[in-house]
Amino acid sequence: MTHLFTGATLIHEGRMERADLLVEGDRILATGSDLHRHAVPAITEKASSAQVHDCTGLHLLPGLIDDQVHFREPGLTHKAEIATESRAAVAGGITTFMEMPNTVPQALSQELLQDKYDRAAEVSPANYSFFMGASNGNLDEVLKTDPKNVCGVKVFMGSSTGDMLVDDAAVLEGIFKECPMLIATHCEDEATIRANAANARQQFGDDVPIAQHPIIRSAEACYRSSSRAVELAARTGARLHVLHISTARELGLFDGRKPLSEKRITAEACTHHLWFTDADYAERGTRIKWNPAVKTADDRAAIRAALKPGGAIDVLATDHAPHTVEEKANTYWKAPSGGPLVQHALVALYEGVAQGWLDLTDIPRLTAHRVAELFEIEGRGFLRPGYAADFVLVDPNNPWTVTESGILSKCGWSPFTGDRFSARVVGTWVNGVQVWDGERVLEPEAGQSLPGRRLTFNR
Repeated sequence: MTHLFTGATLIHEGRMERADLLVEGDRILATGSDLHRHAVPAITEKASSAQVHDCTGLHLLPGLIDDQVHFREPGLTHKAEIATESRAAVAGGITTFMEMPNTVPQALSQELLQDKYDRAAEVSPANYSFFMGASNGNLDEVLKTDPKNVCGVKVFMGSSTGDMLVDDAAVLEGIFKECPMLIATHCEDEATIRANAANARQQFGDDVPIAQHPIIRSAEACYRSSSRAVELAARTGARLHVLHISTARELGLFDGRKPLSEKRITAEACTHHLWFTDADYAERGTRIKWNPAVKTADDRAAIRAALKPGGAIDVLATDHAPHTVEEKANTYWKAPSGGPLVQHALVALYEGVAQGWLDLTDIPRLTAHRVAELFEIEGRGFLRPGYAADFVLVDPNNPWTVTESGILSKCGWSPFTGDRFSARVVGTWVNGVQVWDGERVLEPEAGQSLPGRRLTFNR
């Protein structure tokens, strides 16, 4: 089937242009104005016979590539499943995800890692990859990972959900020295957190207020761990990607002036650290409890500023990490960290444009182009001829309010509940197949498979 999308404003590669997009099968054939009259006769012929989609008034962007999600399968499926969360993702314009290893069992062997790929092949409408997990005792397994078809290796240099802390100095050194592929790190200094937690217990006992979270998991804890990771990578030559930067001070560890192709050390920011501050704990409580913690307005402002070209932040992600409402309603010590974000990340970025801290062209640059370049993903992340037809249609002037009845994540809640967004995702296409029509996920007909595919990498 050939499809022609007309009338949209294409937002890609630093520009906005009124143009057509021509798709055949799972690939983009051409972009440009009035493809019915293209200089190449074959394009004209294809455009003239294609199914036409009138996208007047809409924005057309490359599908988002989310390099950090937690879909909780296997073992934690009371919170989420690959099937449910991948559907929430495509509803939010995310066409590709990379999922983390802190499931039950943890993805610490090649066999367990393959199990996750096999499951995604059965149930995911979005494209997928899964990180191999590192622990204090599985370096041999880590080194078996194939860089051509696995996105990277995840190292928890601070404890979080799943108890995968790597705190053996010799093991860390070995991973950084020997691993030939990208190492993604969660960075919070465990000793600092434990000391801060002890102080909080001494002051408040078991009744610690949620506002203590960014004090317990402090800016100092983040900086100590991130700076250690950067020093270790610089010394060993490792390819390091530091996840979810949450403080202004950490930004100084990264060089935004280098072209991405020349970087060995990169940084990611996440939706919640761009949106919330510690002032929001009073109203939203443990629903905005994440690791690393949401911190001050000054930290948020610095991270927002670092999104601009030449800034320290290379890519954006969600760190989507659902828990049940009942789990999140617990007291501070018992409430887990994390929350669902994939369905609302793109529209939240549109609010960033309205508020003036982001440009429209920054959105595909940070969520698609640079993610594809950073991970060396084959044939995705751009609206280019020959690339996979992964893209999203956004109505920039279609206000709506987040209600829990519309949430597709299995947990059924959102930290954005009650917030009003001006833009709406009205269509998502994965490998040339429409999977979201603005109101519902479109399931394959009987005998057809889901369009999501395993990522491959140019490594």
